[in-house]
Amino acid sequence: MPSTSAPFGLRAIYSPMGTTRPYSGQIKSGYAADVFQSMPIRYGLSTDTGYEGYIVQAAAGERLLGTFMGVEWVDATGRQRVGNYWPSGTTGTNIIAYFTTDYTIVYEIQANAALSIDKIGQQYDINGVTGNTTTGLSTAQLDVASAATNAQLRVIGLSNYVNNAWGDAYPIVQVQISEHQNVADRASY
Repeated sequence: MPSTSAPFGLRAIYSPMGTTRPYSGQIKSGYAADVFQSMPIRYGLSTDTGYEGYIVQAAAGERLLGTFMGVEWVDATGRQRVGNYWPSGTTGTNIIAYFTTDYTIVYEIQANAALSIDKIGQQYDINGVTGNTTTGLSTAQLDVASAATNAQLRVIGLSNYVNNAWGDAYPIVQVQISEHQNVADRASY
C-alpha cells in the first residue's frame, strides 16, 4: 500500500482520552462544496460570509477543528437522508453533521512523499480538499513539501501496517492536529 498513492483523508484511529466520539453541528443548506468522510473541517469564520458557525471544508494552511464523519438531513420531499458525505449544493432541513473535535485524537493519513523517522515531531499541512463521490471518502494527504514550525498536523509515529515503513514512497503516518481552532498552536519539536 505505501508504494501506491491511495489517500483516504484524515482518519481518526484513537483518542488518548478514551473513546473517539463524534460531535454534532450543522452544515448550511445549499452549502456549495462537497464535504467527504475523513475530510479535515473547520467552523466557518466571518470571512466565510453566510457560513459563520457552520461546518465547512478546511483548506491547506487553515486551522482545523477535526474531521467530518457523516451527515443526516431531511430532503425537499420529506425523506430522511443519511450519508457519509455532503454533496455540493444539497438543500434540506434538520441537517446534523457529525465530526471529531477532541484535540488529543490521533489520526492516520497517507503522506504524498517519503518520510523518515527523524520527521517525528515535525509539522505539515494537508494537500487538497477533494474526495471521491462514489465512495464518499476524502482524498486529503499529508503534504511533505509543506514542512513548517507551525502547520496543521504534527507527525507522531508510523501506522502499524504490513509493508508500511519509514522511507516508503507514500507511508501512512499517525498525526495530531497542531493548529486546532479551539486550542493555541503547538510548535514542532
